[in-house]
Amino acid sequence: MTTPVGDVPRVQTRRLAGDWLGTALARLGIIRHRYTVVPGLYAFGNPTPESPVLVTANYKLTFDILREDLAGLDLWLVVIDTRSINVWCAAGKDLFSTGEVVRRLQAVRLDQLVSHRRVILPQLAAPGVTAREVKRATGFSVSFGPIRSGDIAAYLANGMSATPSMRTATFPLLERLVLIPVELVLLWKTLLLSFLVMFLLSGLGPGIFSFAAALARLPGFAWATLAGVLAGHVAVPLLLPWLPFRAFSAKGALTGTVAAAVLAAAIGGRVAGLELVTLGLWSVSLSSFLAMNFSGSTPYTSPSGVEWEMRRAIPLQTAAIVAGAVLWVIAAFFREGP
Repeated sequence: MTTPVGDVPRVQTRRLAGDWLGTALARLGIIRHRYTVVPGLYAFGNPTPESPVLVTANYKLTFDILREDLAGLDLWLVVIDTRSINVWCAAGKDLFSTGEVVRRLQAVRLDQLVSHRRVILPQLAAPGVTAREVKRATGFSVSFGPIRSGDIAAYLANGMSATPSMRTATFPLLERLVLIPVELVLLWKTLLLSFLVMFLLSGLGPGIFSFAAALARLPGFAWATLAGVLAGHVAVPLLLPWLPFRAFSAKGALTGTVAAAVLAAAIGGRVAGLELVTLGLWSVSLSSFLAMNFSGSTPYTSPSGVEWEMRRAIPLQTAAIVAGAVLWVIAAFFREGP
């Protein structure tokens, strides 16, 4: 649409087939770091100089959800450059920042477009933006809208007044489920390296190195790895509200212990004692480590709390893995057969 600041793209509020494919690939982590929208000014419906102005991140997954929730509204949208990172994470990384908001509002010449002097930012952007600095630099006052974009229409209809539910962060089952695929896909490099290391360790023994022994011992490790991945990357997000302990590493260790016990019952008769201990240590440590990946995706944690936990948990996880590796090599000298 033609405006006093030039032609402004009008947003289509319905996602097309290509958008849904992009969503799937982003959810799988394949294009997550380059799934962006060009920063700048956009129009929804038929906005006027009196229409509200929203600000959001340029992560296209965020943009697509937002544009569907804004269907039927007349407003302006300023997209800032957060380097393909969502609002909450970008605010924590100083990308959805005061400086970037100021630069983008000035770049799109918002003061020449609208007659009012107010912009609406996502509530989850608040940690990265100082409202008074934005107003001092641009003349626009900042209002922090609701947490969920689905509440924006009601928020605007209510005179930009948020209800308590609009200010409350939740983390229901569906939101936890969508985090699982990307974590599983991004894990393949780590698992490939661990299998290579374990193959080399499995071949060590009385004959220096046995290729046959390495192949024979690897299936047990594969089952232990599967148990750890399912416990840390699937069970923890699914059971998160009901798992005890505040630390995610402890939650993962608990689900990993259960997985290790199930594994021991399933293969205990075919694996030597020391090897079974190693597999159990690996499942528990892996599950504990993977569970910490979800600490940055939940409203349960803080950056300082996550840092505190990692400083304490990672040395314990590493020690358990090293101890297991030593036992795995020792077990080869008491193993019968290949």
